[in-house]
Amino acid sequence: MDPLRVRWLGRVAYRDALELQHRLWSTDGRWHGDHLLLLEHDPVFTLGARADLVNLLVDPAEHGADVIEADRGGDITWHGPGQLTGYPVMSVPGKRGGGMADTVAWVRTIEQLVIDTCRSLGLDDVGRLDDYPGVWVEPNSDAPRKIAAIGVRLSRGRSMHGFALNVDPDLVWFDRMIPCGIDDKAVTSLAAEGIDVTMREVVDALVELAAAVWASDRSVDRQDVVWKTTPDDLTAFSRGLGPGETSGTTDSPHLDGTSVRIAGRLDEAGVTTGLQISSRKPDWMRVKADMGPEYRRLKSVMRSLDLVTVCEEAGCPNIFDCWNDGTATFMVLGERCTRKCGFCLVDTRHPLAADPDEPAKVAEAVDKMNLDYSVITMVARDDLDDGGARHVADTVRAIRDRRPASRVEVLISDLKGEPADLDTVIAARPDVFNHNIETVPRLQRVARPSASYARSLAVLARASAAGLTTKSSIIVGMGEEPDEVMSTMADLAAIGVDIVTIGQYLRPTSHHLPVARWVEPHEFDQWKSAGESTLGLAHVESSPLTRSSYHAKQGEAAARA
Repeated sequence: MDPLRVRWLGRVAYRDALELQHRLWSTDGRWHGDHLLLLEHDPVFTLGARADLVNLLVDPAEHGADVIEADRGGDITWHGPGQLTGYPVMSVPGKRGGGMADTVAWVRTIEQLVIDTCRSLGLDDVGRLDDYPGVWVEPNSDAPRKIAAIGVRLSRGRSMHGFALNVDPDLVWFDRMIPCGIDDKAVTSLAAEGIDVTMREVVDALVELAAAVWASDRSVDRQDVVWKTTPDDLTAFSRGLGPGETSGTTDSPHLDGTSVRIAGRLDEAGVTTGLQISSRKPDWMRVKADMGPEYRRLKSVMRSLDLVTVCEEAGCPNIFDCWNDGTATFMVLGERCTRKCGFCLVDTRHPLAADPDEPAKVAEAVDKMNLDYSVITMVARDDLDDGGARHVADTVRAIRDRRPASRVEVLISDLKGEPADLDTVIAARPDVFNHNIETVPRLQRVARPSASYARSLAVLARASAAGLTTKSSIIVGMGEEPDEVMSTMADLAAIGVDIVTIGQYLRPTSHHLPVARWVEPHEFDQWKSAGESTLGLAHVESSPLTRSSYHAKQGEAAARA
């Protein structure tokens, strides 16, 4: 039986979580599975179906908060740091004897889970208050205090939205509105009631109880993004201002020239071993240079049009294979990225202005190279007002105008999750919409500190919901466990991703993440088989030398079949 998939996602923007929920909740006939998403939000006021803006007492922008309409019941509520928000997105049994799921019974189930969690943490006098959904402290006293809000949506037997348990938020936020439209009752938190616990302790307690409620007859697949022990400092790391202070020692393999910052994140994620950068590659990772005539011709075309390929910039080991086969991946918007991922060789100095003629140049190259399938990727351009979305969309359209029969794949950044910018790319209707998840939840902060696992899933979910063929990539050999790879593939399949590529990480320089291990070829074969046969992915390209665009044409054809 399929497990209950529990994910601690850390700090997540509300719009990203909502996008992700919608796709997991979808009743489109595809497999989505049962999920319990646990997270903290950036400050946001959410408006339920019965919300009255009179109950919002301040200008949210003045306090750094968003206001977002939520397709759930209830009035206005707040989410933010210090509050554990939980979204059980799953199939809910119908009423006894058949029929639709019972919304009241579902709300009671969630309330009881929160009540039991509070009691397990030492808050005993907690329960329900007649006529007021949620969880209350001292509900039978003259001064009941709300500690958790409940708001759900049920449709066609699938649930979304859920609960918000106040662990230790700034309770001043609740003075800036009339919570749930209730103006005569107070709001409290575990901390305010004298319960001194960390967010992780609350999550652990709740997950144990949730497993008994929703997974008594099946397993629980829990994956967490890393629990931070140090604050984020992405300034130098993600803006190309140098690798940071190096460890100055090679006593520990994973500190081989690695910056102190990266080494600290590796420790946080539990990666304490690795290969020396001088370690000999296994035979299956060796690629013979083959600068044949087609390779030389494509290189000449690229240079004549002043174009950049990710094949060269990222040091792809398949460059000879792909170029001699007449396939290349164009990298638009320059060759300087505004982020510095721990595994990537792309230049991170301050980016230059985008070339407005680049879409036409790429289209000309596609035509001259007689390509019937082209891949357009991009550096992250957080410095641009739309993240480069229009430029990518213009490139897709330019290729279609110049060579109508050519199929086009785009591999984009997360565009900061901005819906309008993502829709700009989606509106160009690429044949494949690719955005890379890169690694498992636990290693996200290590590998891509300026990105987010939840946001990447939300980006792919939005494209899938728009009817596009979607694709993502996982890099292995950075310290993940095999079962974590399967869990990440399951998350991708659940939101509708069609194509997944899996390949071995290669360390570009001593300033990048170390290689934790060389993954054996048979493991790649197992992931391919499980992804296609068990998870239902249309195509999994999995081998030591696989990169995101490797055999892209074949993957798209398999997804289209």
